[in-house]
Amino acid sequence: MITGSSLSVQAQQSWFIDGYHGGIWGHYPKGYTNFIIGQLQQHPAWKINLEIEPVTWDAVRADDTAAYRKLRSMIAAGDRIEYVNPGFGQSYLFMGSGESMIRQFSYGIKKLREHFPGIGFTTYSTEEPCFTSALPQVLKSFGFKYASLKNPNTCWGGYTRAHGGELVNWIGPDGSSILTVPRYATEELVKGSTWQTTAWNSGRDYVQSALQYGVKHPVGMCLQDAGWKNGPWIGNKNGIQYTTWKEYFEKIADHSLATNWKVSQEDILVSLVWGSQVLQRIAQQVRSAEDKLVATEKLASMAAVRSGFAWPQSAFDQAWENLLLAQHHDCWIVPYNGDHGDTWADKVRNWTMVTENICDSISTAARKALTSAASNSIAVFNTTAIHRQELISVSAEEDSKALAVQSGKQLLPVQWATNEKNGKKELLFKASVPAAGAQTWQFSNRKPDHLKGASAEQRDGVIVLETDLYRLTIDPKAGGAISSLISKQWQQKEWIAEGSPSFNTLQGNFYDDGGQLSTASRPATVTIIENGPLRVKVKISGTIAGQAFHQTITLMQGEPRIDCALKILWQKNIAIGSNYKQQDYKAEEYRKAFYDDSQKLLLSFPVNLSSQTIHKNAPFDVTASRLDHTYFNRWDSIRNNVILHWIDIADEKEKYGIALFTDHTGAYVHGNNHPPGLVVQYSGRGLWGRDYTVNGPTSINYSLLPHKGLWEQAQLEAERVKLAEPLLASAGSAELKHFLHVSKPGWELSSMTIHGKDLLMRFYNAAASDSTATVYLSVPVKHVTLENLDGSILKTIQTKNAKNGTIFTVSAPRFGIRTIRLHNLVK
Repeated sequence: MITGSSLSVQAQQSWFIDGYHGGIWGHYPKGYTNFIIGQLQQHPAWKINLEIEPVTWDAVRADDTAAYRKLRSMIAAGDRIEYVNPGFGQSYLFMGSGESMIRQFSYGIKKLREHFPGIGFTTYSTEEPCFTSALPQVLKSFGFKYASLKNPNTCWGGYTRAHGGELVNWIGPDGSSILTVPRYATEELVKGSTWQTTAWNSGRDYVQSALQYGVKHPVGMCLQDAGWKNGPWIGNKNGIQYTTWKEYFEKIADHSLATNWKVSQEDILVSLVWGSQVLQRIAQQVRSAEDKLVATEKLASMAAVRSGFAWPQSAFDQAWENLLLAQHHDCWIVPYNGDHGDTWADKVRNWTMVTENICDSISTAARKALTSAASNSIAVFNTTAIHRQELISVSAEEDSKALAVQSGKQLLPVQWATNEKNGKKELLFKASVPAAGAQTWQFSNRKPDHLKGASAEQRDGVIVLETDLYRLTIDPKAGGAISSLISKQWQQKEWIAEGSPSFNTLQGNFYDDGGQLSTASRPATVTIIENGPLRVKVKISGTIAGQAFHQTITLMQGEPRIDCALKILWQKNIAIGSNYKQQDYKAEEYRKAFYDDSQKLLLSFPVNLSSQTIHKNAPFDVTASRLDHTYFNRWDSIRNNVILHWIDIADEKEKYGIALFTDHTGAYVHGNNHPPGLVVQYSGRGLWGRDYTVNGPTSINYSLLPHKGLWEQAQLEAERVKLAEPLLASAGSAELKHFLHVSKPGWELSSMTIHGKDLLMRFYNAAASDSTATVYLSVPVKHVTLENLDGSILKTIQTKNAKNGTIFTVSAPRFGIRTIRLHNLVK
């Protein structure tokens, strides 16, 4: 039913969302606030929607106090200005973790409320494709009521799939729903443009097509770049009324027209210059910092509750704010913009370095608080909610004579190795560590029982690596390709088709240096650099297009994951990819070379699985791919081929699968007639004709994980967490033994922080079919509440006393998140 004044609604043919996008980091000239205020005063019927970086107002308050105060009063009035994206760094959201998405909103909202006390947030809308499938539950938990899936005037990085009419109920992977204006089914891409849909100016054809489709109240949109001097974007066209999103939803739109749409991650059609070295480095830096920051918060929380460690809130704030800015969409879409030494890419390196340094300092101090001095001992910490039994390496003195490590009655073998980065000796052993806890091990000179462990040897011209789980064969004549991979525990399952010469090899189009080339066509040198009993590692050295590359493959006894690293030693900028109009780039040209992944340098994995299906993770989601292939070469046919943390390739009957993990957000390839692969390198023209070059070496880490069953049965999200939060070691004996445990697999401790005297924990049901799990905490708790992300309390959770602690239950559907506050735990 239409609410509000039906007379004013019926007098209008369409409505328009105008406003401004940008900020002090992207674009917000001095004095611009005064310009906005002047335009609002000059045009009394004009209403605007703001997507301005929250930290912008720090600068405006200092530089233009009068305009700042005037804007504060106008926002407080609430009838002509709506703030539609409080994200601290205006992130694309699909490129970071779910926890990063939450902090984008929490830190942005906090900053905005410093400047505009009492400001509310009703509608999420953005000028860039800053969307991800799990947004509904996050937005609703922060108090948002509505959303828009339009970004009509800045589609360089992509757009959402055209779907539906006036309104949809956007349903997220967990079942959460938020009332949303979609990109209408009739909202076409503008001909002769590679950055607009027809909603950008509410032209006659756009409005008429929407009306004919059944949209009673068509709405167009453009959030102008801050700095543009247009005032009202489309002037004062007859039949068009400016509105805020809140007004449109609550007084104009017909809610009875809403249909349900379960939005898949593949409905978010986004594309950046995937494979470019600059974007690859940005993605790695952001991934490393965000993983380390979440793990450091958990460790510091345990130390605060158990050892009285002083919670360093200001340091964590600085770490998060730097990371959130490094996730800014401009870092990813215009990484070269800026002065020499101060480009977006430079900023990301500096911002993430600050975050990493802060984390290192806090982590060291927290571990010190949790350990006591003990000679010849090492404490190993686990920040995840998963019991872990993994190989860990610790720095050790050159003259150490340890033959084993011991914990209680356990005597375990060790392996000595040389750290490739610093050349120092390190000690390897398989540490068993409880969930969210620690275990102490002593070095021992006792010789453990004989262990038939991992080994590597040359046999008949090939290199064979063996562990208790695998027999892996490398063929030097085929460029170091993996020619056989057998899972011993599954009836000698062979993962590589007979005669396949290219598994784990590089292939790509070097159009100025030999054309289509593959490392499989040239012999490589394979060297055994570690040879058990706990870990084997080989190094593959070869060339492609005259450029040297090195790969390492690492297998560990008892470990199902196969870890790989690739380093390409580029000696010059070399063209890689499609040669389509490289020297005649035009922004309006639909077809562009950087869209064509088939020609880029790829890591190829032709796995022996029939009728392959793909699953891929996203922030708080795992998507079953509906694509028959990932390839496109035009702006009007973008396919979502983003790999966040992993993709999983399964066979037709879903009996077996193999997952590919990567250390950075990028792109993958797959198709009915093309094997799975990882996009490694593109060098050529990118957005706006910029030459995306290779400059120095390329280094990436990736892992393969063969498994039985579906992705959830294989606990791939748990494997992601293990990679994100490696076990941590410190000299001494751990005071902490066990802190927290979740009763069922598939649940993840997404974050753990201290708020005042309270412990705040967030759980994510990543893979559990059972929506309820029991949480055990090794400290007494009297008061526990379930709350929204905005801090509002949903209910009190009943607790029970347990041996030396407390238990309570948490419930969420798959892909659901729940935030739990444990009151007064910090003394």
